[in-house]
Amino acid sequence: MNDVRTYPTRPFLAVSAAIFRDGKVLVVRRARKPALNLYTMPGGVVEAGETLAEAVAREVREETALQIEVLTLAGHREAVMRDAQGRVERHFVIMCFAARWVSGEPVLNEELDEAHWLDPSEIAGLRTTDGLAEIVASAAEIIASGR
Repeated sequence: MNDVRTYPTRPFLAVSAAIFRDGKVLVVRRARKPALNLYTMPGGVVEAGETLAEAVAREVREETALQIEVLTLAGHREAVMRDAQGRVERHFVIMCFAARWVSGEPVLNEELDEAHWLDPSEIAGLRTTDGLAEIVASAAEIIASGR
């Protein structure tokens, strides 16, 4: 099966969520390329007809079985990966949301192999996707402000 996300003709819109529960944030480790063994937030590609909030709630539910309350945008990231010849192999624009845990315990799907509730300060010691600590810090400010 040909993956249209590999060597794309356009960027793909994706979402992720910094989910907070009792002052801790959920981090997950990717079990597949291109982010194999990196810690990040649950998320994925937006489907046609979905709002960004619907997409992030669905992706979190599919990847972790958690129910969340999506609050607001905490930032964005662009992930552009190039092959050895410099061609764009993957390109994602990721809208990152602050969210609150509502219910459930992490049950991982085939895309993830670990999940941990951590104090945001503990992220600094992990091998993460680019900008994860900054997004978590922004989301933590949103959560603290009660927005």
